[in-house]
Order: sequence, then structure tokens, then C-alpha cells
Amino acid sequence: MIPNEPLRLSKRMAELGLCSRREADVWIERGWVFVDGERITVLGTKVLPGQRITIDKRAQLEQQGRITVLLNKPLGYVSGQAEDGYQPASVLILENARWRSDPSRVNFEPRHLRHLAPAGRLDIDSTGLLVLTQDGRIARQLIGADADIEKEYLVRVTGEIADGGLEKLRFGLELDGQALKPASVIWQNRDQLRFVLKEGKKRQIRRMCELVGLRVAGLKRVRIGQVRLGDLPLGQWRYLGPEESF
Repeated sequence: MIPNEPLRLSKRMAELGLCSRREADVWIERGWVFVDGERITVLGTKVLPGQRITIDKRAQLEQQGRITVLLNKPLGYVSGQAEDGYQPASVLILENARWRSDPSRVNFEPRHLRHLAPAGRLDIDSTGLLVLTQDGRIARQLIGADADIEKEYLVRVTGEIADGGLEKLRFGLELDGQALKPASVIWQNRDQLRFVLKEGKKRQIRRMCELVGLRVAGLKRVRIGQVRLGDLPLGQWRYLGPEESF
């Protein structure tokens, strides 16, 4: 951003972490956004970086009511919209599939099942931690253009790794004509690798492994940022607790 260059109010609110751009537009139309104390109701209004943006208490209350759930996704479910006959992972977010040991102490409400969207992908043939959220701030934190959150995976592999392959997995590979960011990759045992990435290109780990002579036989995501899969059973879910953050 160029210093003192005006930009759309909704974009600035997203940059500040107040909400998503879509949420900002809704709040502006409702008259819930103030710039330097003045109520703004016109979409497309531009502001300067130094101007003070505040939101109405009604927006704060609405935002506080939005929930995020953590699912241990099984094989055979897609992360987003149904495709090729496969169901989206969101169909697993049912009251009776909630983990009995959920430590969050959040009371279940039917409205929690509405407008849940995946904040990141997990391939149909992968398992592990999948985040679904109603909160645009969390979605932006995990999948926004400037997202910088670590994601950790346990990966079972077959085949013989090429000479220098481990070093290439850590840094030096390209996908789709772009160099990949540095990654942490270590052997857990003779047939399992642990990957820690800060990006998530489509089927990235599988394609990386193929480039060094390995084939992925199983892939499980065990951590996103500071949030771990832990003991959450396969196919069950829990709430992100009020004291947890990515």
C-alpha cells in the first residue's frame, strides 16, 4: 500500500483484521461503520490509512456469535462444494458427531451449522484437520493473500527418494512454474515424512514427492498454526475454543 493513498473502506477494514471485505460491505449498508466518528453508509467509500475506523456494538455482537469448527476429515470427502459425486466435509458437522470430549464448553445451536465455509483445502484422499468457519477474519488469516500460517502434515511414502531429494523438498522445487517457499521436511521413520508448509497449492505435497521419486500412500494434517488435531477422532468435530487462536 502506498502511504496516504486512499483505498476502499471495506479493504482497509479487512487489512486491519476487523472483518472480511464482504462483512464490511454488509455493515456499511447497515450503518454500522464509522470513520473518524462519522457514520458511513455508501459502498465504495474511500479512506486514508491514518483515519480511525470503528464499528457499532451490533456488529461486534454479531461477530462474537460466529463460530469455527475443527473437523478430523475422513477419506472420501471434498473440502468445499460437492463434486464428482463426492459429498462436502460440511455434511459431517452434525450435533451427534460432535466430539464428546470437546473442551470448548460452547453450547451447540442449530444456527452454527449455517454458512460454514472451509478455510483451506484438504484433498479427498487426505485426512486430518480441516477448519470450517463463519468468521471472515479467521478465513482471511488462514487463506488470505498474505496468509503466513504453518500447516503440519504426516506423510506416508513409498519408493526410493532421489539423491539430494530431501534437500529439494525443503527448498528448490517448482510447481506450475513457480518456486515453492522453503519448507521443513524431516524423516519420522523409514516410510513417513513430516512436512511443515506455509503455502497450500493444489495437491502440493503429493506433487513435491513425485518430483523426488516418492509416492504418497497416506497424508494427514495434524496442525494449523497453533491449533493441533490432537485426540479428535476421525469423522468427528469440535469447536475452536474462545481461548484458542491460530
